[in-house]
Amino acid sequence: MAGAAALAFLMALEIAARRYGLPGPMTNQARELVFAPASGPLLYAGMALTMVVLTWRQRCVAVAAAVGVDIAVALVRWAADASASGSHSFGNGALWVILGCAVVAVTRRTGRERVLLLKGVGLGLLLVAGRKTGDAWLLITSKTRPAVLDPYVATADHALGNPSWLVGRVVEATGPVGGHLLDWVYVQLAVAAVVVALYQLRGVAAERRFPRHHLVRTFLLIGLLGPAVYMVFPVVGPVFAYGTGAFGTGGEQWAIADLWPHTPPPVGPPHAVTYDGVTPRNCMPSLHTAWATVIFIHSRKGPRVLRYAGTFWLVATVSATLGFGYHYAIDLIAGVVFAVTVEAALRSLDRGWDRSGIRLVAHGAVVFAAILASTRYLSLEMARHPWVFGPLLLLAMASVIHGYVRTTHGWAPTAAVPAQRTEPRLEAV
Repeated sequence: MAGAAALAFLMALEIAARRYGLPGPMTNQARELVFAPASGPLLYAGMALTMVVLTWRQRCVAVAAAVGVDIAVALVRWAADASASGSHSFGNGALWVILGCAVVAVTRRTGRERVLLLKGVGLGLLLVAGRKTGDAWLLITSKTRPAVLDPYVATADHALGNPSWLVGRVVEATGPVGGHLLDWVYVQLAVAAVVVALYQLRGVAAERRFPRHHLVRTFLLIGLLGPAVYMVFPVVGPVFAYGTGAFGTGGEQWAIADLWPHTPPPVGPPHAVTYDGVTPRNCMPSLHTAWATVIFIHSRKGPRVLRYAGTFWLVATVSATLGFGYHYAIDLIAGVVFAVTVEAALRSLDRGWDRSGIRLVAHGAVVFAAILASTRYLSLEMARHPWVFGPLLLLAMASVIHGYVRTTHGWAPTAAVPAQRTEPRLEAV
């Protein structure tokens, strides 16, 4: 059922993208069997997820096959002088291995072994298809939402002190070293998620079954639901609306003013503005912050090095989203609330809905909706009374986090204390 729903969704996005004269997610993914992939590391991360169901010997064979195919394809591209067709000229081998596992599952496996291998293939393909799905979603937002609401968000962000402008100046002061480090963290977020997921799925090959809940499920659901909010609340971000565009891409011709990151925008009655038909409206909420948040949550039960890595990725992702001007601070708050609510809903679904789960998810949904509504309709009041609305925004986010921690702590199984054995008393004769 879930696979059929995912396939139907991909087909719908394929049709929608073709209406605008561009290939959809399924076409782009099929092209990467031969042409240079958009992200080689992501394809290898998807292959790593597939390999959790394999034995160590099978994993070695899979890695060798993937590397061999990539070397062969790279040689062909070099001979044909086609290596310049993409910034990443590797990754085809990983996709071939994933599809090869699917063929083996259908032709050489039966029963539970076939189902397990197909689940591994599906997990790997979902990760790589998620990237293409996101690209299609962003295309649709740019084509169907010509007007953006950046002035509302920028005005409301005065309640938080315009952190994007402050962090943007800090990143600018660090020079190329800090910028390249944050950019690498920002781009490779999915790879970081796979590292945490591989730890959670480390016992699949031995136990021959997947755990009921793991990071990949939340990661993919956030990517599926988040862009729908972009359609309701289209925002392009400070570097586009108030700057020159990312990496100086010429966004100044559409910008409201050239202010980022040195001059905060003035407070005034906000209004929607028209922007180009190319830049994605992908700010509210910040999905990079949402993904980094769930990486942080799922890394808490790992070893110390994994917990440190999860913390680093969250801090670095927040710094990058603000420092590069991709998001306003309110986007990040909304992203945290969104991530915690989705994670709570999946955990409630797995354990069976009860009053505590329904209350937790409802609370997160109400807070998320309140943040969006306040930003849209109370932005001027928020800017004029920052000492009231700033703490309220932070407290609203903190209330969702506190509710999640308290509720999930109550869900955790408690170790049963063994009853003490009483020795019979010896009566004096």
